[in-house]
Amino acid sequence: MAEQDWTPEPYVSGAQRPRGEGSIFDPNLVQAATDGPRAFVTGWPVWHSRSPLIHRAWLKQFGLPGSYDRVGVPPEEIGEFFRTLRRQGFVGGNVTLPHKLAALEAVARRDAAAEAIGAVNTLWFEKSGRLVGGNTDAYGFAANLDAQLPGWADAGTATVLGAGGAARAVIFALLKGGIKSVRIVNRTVARAEELAERFGPLVSAHGEDEKPALLATTDLLVNTTPIPAPDPDDETPDWFAPKLPDLSALPDHAMVADIVYVPLQTPILQAATARGLRTSDGLGMLLHQAVPGFERWFGRRPTVDKALRDAIVRDIESGV
Repeated sequence: MAEQDWTPEPYVSGAQRPRGEGSIFDPNLVQAATDGPRAFVTGWPVWHSRSPLIHRAWLKQFGLPGSYDRVGVPPEEIGEFFRTLRRQGFVGGNVTLPHKLAALEAVARRDAAAEAIGAVNTLWFEKSGRLVGGNTDAYGFAANLDAQLPGWADAGTATVLGAGGAARAVIFALLKGGIKSVRIVNRTVARAEELAERFGPLVSAHGEDEKPALLATTDLLVNTTPIPAPDPDDETPDWFAPKLPDLSALPDHAMVADIVYVPLQTPILQAATARGLRTSDGLGMLLHQAVPGFERWFGRRPTVDKALRDAIVRDIESGV
């Protein structure tokens, strides 16, 4: 069938969604198509997730039976999805937006990182059958810094841009790594204050107006905010060089990290590179956070190597 002939089926919500044969909630559904453990990534939407590329590459590398698939579940159905994981034949999986808080409530036990961060991104079953929730984002962030910015934990002061869910994992990793002072800069100061209070006296909250002064005493700068959408009223020609963030106040020894990985070279990383500063892109965080889950589901601990990174970079650059 030609690509232009394909028409997506309309989404059917809530009670109208079929629950019988063919539904993911069919109690008699038998998943016999794949041998070995079955894992997943769920979100809404989830089609863009690159996690299957990572886990399938490791399954192939180790020659292991098993599968890892995308399972899109709308918010009103996620509770039932979590309750029926074993019935569906899953040994666990990953959780992405907007389901990380729902996963936190659905599990019988949470690991220390999930408790501190307040979100779950990895699920697995204990031998007792209890569903456990963990958070590997902080581990992935720290492991990526270990690889790309050796010595980062010796930075005395870190400044984190943004106060969303991703910032929680970053702050947890920074404090666990031994950073002595973490400053959160956010447009809405109240949100930064709420996050600072969650993590204690080593973390402080600040508004955007304080950023230049904070940068001057920053050893490690971490961006957790998404790249703003283009201004539709901006008539600047595409061939003009984009305006980059002003990092002139940063010390010459400062390091700069971004957790965004599309594009790999974000505006803040471009500005840091222009200053000659050491940088860390966000792709490594995605790769490293996948390691603990794979080990729990499939019994082997993989490593993040250049071949895997290159494969994901090719996928990103394909624009799909």
